[in-house]
Amino acid sequence: MDTEGTHGARDGRRAAPVPLTAPPAAPTAPPAPRQPPGAERSAAVAEWLADPRPKASPGIWRKGYRPPEPEPDTEGGDRRRIVGLVISTLLGLLFWSAWQQGAIPYQWAPLRLFTPGEWYWTGSMQPKKWQGEEAKIVYHGFVFGILVYTVGRLGAWPDAIRHYVMRRPQPARAVIASLGSVGTLLFVWPSFLGLDWRPLPVADPVFSLVALVAGLDVFTSPVITGLLYAAITIAVLWPFVHIGGWWQAIRDGATAGRRSAPPPPRPADAPAPAHWPELRAAGHDKAADLLSAELLGGRMNDVDCARVFHAWRSAAADPAALAGFVDTVARDGAAAWTHPSGQRDLPVRTATHDLLVGQVRIGRFAKDERNPYAVRNAHAALEPAVLGTSLLAVGPPGAGKTGRLMRPVTESLALGALTGRCAVVAVCAAGADLGGDDSYDVVVKPGDPTSVHDIDLYADCADADEAAAFLAEGLVGDLDAVGTQRAATALAQLLGPYRALHGRFPSVPVLRELLDGDPAGLAALQAGLTAGEHSAMRRELDARIRQSHTPNDPGPALADRLALLDRPAFADFFDPGGEGRPFSMRAVVHHPLRVRVDLPEHGHEEASRLLARLLLAQFGYVVRGRARRPHFACLVLDDAARTITAESVRAIQRLRSLNAGVVLGLRTIGEVPEPLQGPLYAAVGCRMAFSGVTTWDGRRFTEAWGTEWIETKEVAQHTVFADQPMTRALHSLRKLVTGKAVTTDAVTVRKVERERWSASDLAHSLPPGHAVLSLTTVHGEHAPPLLVDLRG
Repeated sequence: MDTEGTHGARDGRRAAPVPLTAPPAAPTAPPAPRQPPGAERSAAVAEWLADPRPKASPGIWRKGYRPPEPEPDTEGGDRRRIVGLVISTLLGLLFWSAWQQGAIPYQWAPLRLFTPGEWYWTGSMQPKKWQGEEAKIVYHGFVFGILVYTVGRLGAWPDAIRHYVMRRPQPARAVIASLGSVGTLLFVWPSFLGLDWRPLPVADPVFSLVALVAGLDVFTSPVITGLLYAAITIAVLWPFVHIGGWWQAIRDGATAGRRSAPPPPRPADAPAPAHWPELRAAGHDKAADLLSAELLGGRMNDVDCARVFHAWRSAAADPAALAGFVDTVARDGAAAWTHPSGQRDLPVRTATHDLLVGQVRIGRFAKDERNPYAVRNAHAALEPAVLGTSLLAVGPPGAGKTGRLMRPVTESLALGALTGRCAVVAVCAAGADLGGDDSYDVVVKPGDPTSVHDIDLYADCADADEAAAFLAEGLVGDLDAVGTQRAATALAQLLGPYRALHGRFPSVPVLRELLDGDPAGLAALQAGLTAGEHSAMRRELDARIRQSHTPNDPGPALADRLALLDRPAFADFFDPGGEGRPFSMRAVVHHPLRVRVDLPEHGHEEASRLLARLLLAQFGYVVRGRARRPHFACLVLDDAARTITAESVRAIQRLRSLNAGVVLGLRTIGEVPEPLQGPLYAAVGCRMAFSGVTTWDGRRFTEAWGTEWIETKEVAQHTVFADQPMTRALHSLRKLVTGKAVTTDAVTVRKVERERWSASDLAHSLPPGHAVLSLTTVHGEHAPPLLVDLRG
């Protein structure tokens, strides 16, 4: 990155720069992965590739995931459903039998009210004309429909159908619904099936109604008759189509059929994905054969597979890119599109990853009654789709934020960078365990003389106004007494003229002197801008000189903050014209880089906070400049204390539409100014409360997670007072024996609105090694706050 982070080593120390593109290389056999992929880390790559990854709710580990069996009946729900079905059905049969026998009082009164009297003989309901007979058939059908609806409501048939049929997986759901439809058709069209019993009043009322409306002559047309038969059959089958999910079952079957279509000859014991069926379906058998040989020969690991899959999906829709894909595979084989660092795996993995979908496993959803039954004991995972909405994690020291969240997430993003899908910048205190130096492309250690890289305070920016904006945010964004906008204006009035004169931005000591209003420095800069082409910049500088030393001048505050970086420990750092190799945040926008910044917290706490705030501000600015960035960019702040400002909160809100996100770790939410605490919780889509949080921290999570409606039962015991002498004697004897009065229970069931997790529960009920996690994806899917065992 000649212009985006590296310019040469300081003090003669050199390090291999990260090239912008990988050099062509002949296909070679890479060493076997140190750790095979998969949950047990022992399966072969081909078997790992073939594992099913069904769609699941946000936060569910998809590899090998199977939806749980229906929740067992623990409160007699099945018994109530069956009793309701049986009783309602018996009552319906009893009523229908009485109706057919004419035993229902006034059962013909509604029909006589709505039909002409000349259709029947006087004083009776015996049909006098054919219209009377047809009207009675229609009336039977109407009453039968009302009876079925009433019985279904009384017996809670919809609930029973959802519980016993619609909750079942396919194809069992479709099969049960199909059997029900066949049984219903047996009673609707018995004569067509050769059965000699009376049909249900479904088809005959329809024909009779058509005859009453259009006349008997309409049935002389076989087309109309056939259409009526078809319409009745479709109407009868339509509820079963919905109950059985027939269309979804057909689509799933067609998809499974396409996936199971045998590819060209291959070993019978090898999984189909190992033979790249999508590539073969596009007609590129030679490339597929080469990749299959590489994979089955043990020369591809999971990083290689994910990298080639990513390249294939990017090129599949573009014929020109597709030709380049085939050529690259033919030339480099398993090493195609290797990361510019040359690495094809991380030296060490501490978490379980699934690179095909970009997930990292962080624990297991606890078997807790507050977790929905469907997710209990399922593995919990994070991926770019949820990190794109940004994540806020709050927990005291020792709760596991670094080891059980930041390290797995950073490791996953670093593996994603090796596949070309991610870029990560991890900012942590020196000594934090976020992976070794050999797991990163760039390691910046401000204040450490052994550091090869510096930090570019200006993020390789050519616009003085933009550079001044994020520099002001980093320097004084946390100060209420100094307006960030005024500070940015003051900086721009110096940065613009200096760059116009020298072709670069000033170093830290020079900028500090200019902000302090040093007369010699300002005079020298003013004298160099005498040429006509610098007239605009001269006016900017003149305005800065007039404002200096005024009561509202932000220059002294900026100079005081900048003095934190103008220390002997940082003498060889932050110099845009020096011999170092400054890392520019803008580099992660263009390349899938892995960067770690070790902040010198011991003895330089304020400088570390300033640098962390500056990096967060730079990240928010640079990701906006490239809306079509092909890879996901993420900034991980292991300790985000005193880095959150009003402008950074607004920047975090915009990240989810820019294919970027941040992960923020806090010991307590009190490290964020109180006016920004609520907006911060609203800006992030994912929130995580670790065990040990205080009730003050828990209150903010409670407000963010809101409430839900739950069903509660209240049991009240009332003393029974007997009226009869014998009963009173028995009650007295019972009280004498048991010591308790005779009571009866009054049970009240109602729905109430309660907090999902109360502040007290978060502070006192979370076991060690656990956290409560809520997720939101960039597509708008939500997962409620769930208890996660981070040790699982």
